Amino acid sequence: MGDTGRNDTHVWSEGDGLEKSRLTLGFIPLTDCAPLAIAAEKGFFKRHGLDVTLAREASWANIRDKVALNALDGAQMLAPMPIAATLGSCVVKQPTITAFSLGLNGNAITVSNSLYERMRRADPEAMATSPITARALKQVIDENRQAGQPSLTFATVFPVSSHNYQLRYWMASAGIDPDHDVRLIVIPPPYMAANLESGKIDGFCVGEPWNTRAVRMGTGRILISGYEIWNNSPEKVLGVKLSWAEKHPNTHQALIMALLEACAWIEQPENRQELIQLLASDQYINTPTEDIAPSLTGTMNYSQGDQPVQLDDFSVFHRYAANFPWRSHAEWIITQMYRWGQIDQLTDIQALASRIYRPDIYREAANALGMSVPTIDHKPEGAHAESWSLSDATQPIPMGPDQFFDAQHYDSTDPLGYLKAFTVQHLAMETAAKLT
Repeated sequence: MGDTGRNDTHVWSEGDGLEKSRLTLGFIPLTDCAPLAIAAEKGFFKRHGLDVTLAREASWANIRDKVALNALDGAQMLAPMPIAATLGSCVVKQPTITAFSLGLNGNAITVSNSLYERMRRADPEAMATSPITARALKQVIDENRQAGQPSLTFATVFPVSSHNYQLRYWMASAGIDPDHDVRLIVIPPPYMAANLESGKIDGFCVGEPWNTRAVRMGTGRILISGYEIWNNSPEKVLGVKLSWAEKHPNTHQALIMALLEACAWIEQPENRQELIQLLASDQYINTPTEDIAPSLTGTMNYSQGDQPVQLDDFSVFHRYAANFPWRSHAEWIITQMYRWGQIDQLTDIQALASRIYRPDIYREAANALGMSVPTIDHKPEGAHAESWSLSDATQPIPMGPDQFFDAQHYDSTDPLGYLKAFTVQHLAMETAAKLT
């Protein structure tokens, strides 16, 4: 989404309608905490009358609990977390909303060197294909089963996360049952590389810079990025309790305005080196700049060779309407929660998404800044293999591809039909039967 100018007459300030000016926001040490870091360090929060303290948290469970207990006013959240919190699925039930996406993409699947070599021997052709499928992994799993070996162990960052759904989606496309053929566990992002090095896990799906960290440690190989599984997919959001948003509407809008300006700043290529240095500091990710730079400069080191792969959209912070809380994103997430047994009671998927993802609030903030904004709440997911233009907007917005790597399409008018289409995976079939 392009920045088309700023309306400086609608900037919130202390004592000018803000219900609360001192806020504490939580974040996890990941590259995509960048919008919060930049809004604090470059004065965007202050510009909108906000005195924000950023609290670095150790895990997504900490984020969940502290927002629920009002120890945090809001936080960087995994895109599925507000949905799970509202439903009470895998988390404490607490109506939660998001009116702002912190960006798109940012994850990858990484495996140990030993598993990578086994996959390469099992199916060299599959491993030479880009993007890499899970076909070779399926053969390794079958070999282990025949030999009576224990299941491989993979880690994700949280049960309700894009990481979990991306890993499952990738595995299931090759006929792997993620609930029976492998062991899935949860590990906080900063500890992924160390657990891979120690041999406690065989692979993981995590956000940057922790994939690059494993590569630089010499203990892992990146197989496929989240972007390649689903081009420009939802990743992190700003999450707040519904009761907080209702009590602090002007503060909420000021917060979104500050983050919008921060995301626009991040997208400027000339600002990336400053961003990398900032994120590497002890206050944020606390890791060498060499770990952080690849995802922000588009030069990730993939398994297809030793040379970096140019992928400019590995992390997207503002372009492609990246900050808009698409309800079609929320609906797709809900279908995955059904698919993998995290929701077992029938609900109106569109109505649920509309309660939690709030483009109406986003539009107020974006309009106040004079930024172009979508005039629709849903878009086709998986329909565009190339760049395209969103004409349903206050001004046309250049958009990126949104294709799934298996060429599936998600249609917002028929979410249950989309879910029932997955007939290979046992849970999908069981869930589809319940919904018939």
